[in-house]
Amino acid sequence: MIKIKDKIKFLHSENRMKNEGDVSFSLINFDKNKNLFMLLKERFSWMNEFINENEAGIEVGAAAGFSKKFINNQNFKISDFSNHSHLDYKNIDAQSTGFKNNSFDFIISSNMIHHLPYPLKFFEEMHRILKNKGKLIIFDAHCSVLLQSILILMRHEGFDFTKNVWNSKEPATDINDLWSGNSAIPYLIFNDEKKFNYYLGSKFKIKYKKLCECTLFLNSGGVTSKTFYIPMNFFFLKLLIYLDKFLSFLFPKIFSLAYKIVLIKN
Repeated sequence: MIKIKDKIKFLHSENRMKNEGDVSFSLINFDKNKNLFMLLKERFSWMNEFINENEAGIEVGAAAGFSKKFINNQNFKISDFSNHSHLDYKNIDAQSTGFKNNSFDFIISSNMIHHLPYPLKFFEEMHRILKNKGKLIIFDAHCSVLLQSILILMRHEGFDFTKNVWNSKEPATDINDLWSGNSAIPYLIFNDEKKFNYYLGSKFKIKYKKLCECTLFLNSGGVTSKTFYIPMNFFFLKLLIYLDKFLSFLFPKIFSLAYKIVLIKN
């Protein structure tokens, strides 16, 4: 990975985004933004390839719960470490959910892992509550050169490549400010498959891994934090999707902003 800096962190007062973490505002304004709709469709619709319609599933760290608009499963539930009324399960810590063993056929985690203080505890908990051969379906940040640049420019979230994500005693991000995030966490977990297999190979195998997303996100206006965007119709938004696929294929370390990951419980 090309690193602009090894680590950087910003205070909330430095954030240049608007309505940071405002889930209620995002829910109200979602239908007004075609750019955001297309972004979220791209983030979630691919997951349906790994989900059967009769399976039991849940999203952890669902925030606004936009996944329910795109996941084709009537048994699908959403949870978060908050108490918003749209959630099926409230005040759920993804590192210690309280759900019974072997409860779910699939679990979705979207842009949540990079907010976790102890990623190893999260994977252990997901392994516990997944059924045998259950699927952990992940969409999360890829700390490319472009993402590092965006974070520095917008002062939105930090990144720290020096953290040991496999240490269950030392936090990988600020335990007192989970919104701050450490966008390097997914890279530190998934880039080195030998290290992943050493720590988690007894629990999960990687079934699918792909880098994706670039300009579609940059011109989305943000999900739960807002910024300027140019409204587009679906034709031009689809062109952005093709451009993103081209950039992610040729220059992933520079342009790709996200991972698509599917893990299977051993």
